[in-house]
Amino acid sequence: MNEFMYGVLPYIALTIFVGGTIFRYTVYERNWTTKSSEFLSKRDLKWANPIFHIGLLMALGGHCVGILVPKFITEAAGTDEHMYHLISLAGGLPAAVLFLGGFLMLLKRRFAGSDRMHVNTSSMDVLLYLVLFLTIVSGTIGTVSNILGGFDYRESVSPWFRSVLMLQPDVSLMANVPAIFQFHMLMWMITAVLFPFTRLVHCLSFPFEYLFRRNIIYRQK
Repeated sequence: MNEFMYGVLPYIALTIFVGGTIFRYTVYERNWTTKSSEFLSKRDLKWANPIFHIGLLMALGGHCVGILVPKFITEAAGTDEHMYHLISLAGGLPAAVLFLGGFLMLLKRRFAGSDRMHVNTSSMDVLLYLVLFLTIVSGTIGTVSNILGGFDYRESVSPWFRSVLMLQPDVSLMANVPAIFQFHMLMWMITAVLFPFTRLVHCLSFPFEYLFRRNIIYRQK
């Protein structure tokens, strides 16, 4: 099971992520959308949407640095393990608060909001929200539980992920990883599998014009 989880499943997830996304864009391009529900319920998006996306960008940036940048590079730059841990907490804890807080606000809006929201929520949306909830919560718990620095993920999770990208997965690196981090690894792989079939594909569209476009006016009936 360990060989499958960390030596096979990552490639299944990444293959579906890349192949499924390309297939959806080329075959079902008109289906490439987040199915905006702003016109159904706009007021509760005022804070939830920016908070969620700011937290997402902060978490994504932290993951890229922590996973893709080897430990010896930061140490060569004069940042020892203690200093790196403090820096990661200074960025990771606010990111977790914004990311999880924004998501809970969106979750409340989607499932405890108006009847219009309920009608426009598909079964895939329900599954996606569940998977994202478990992914974000497990990452938050992992961050909070490691405040004292008892686990150095840059000596296990990070090199394992890089070994996967290099097509030489070192499964042994994940043998003694705490359960919450292993669960978090499983959830990102499930998220990657779901990605091509959900509203998440809109994040690849890079809608920079959205920042400068005029407001869209909806007339009330």
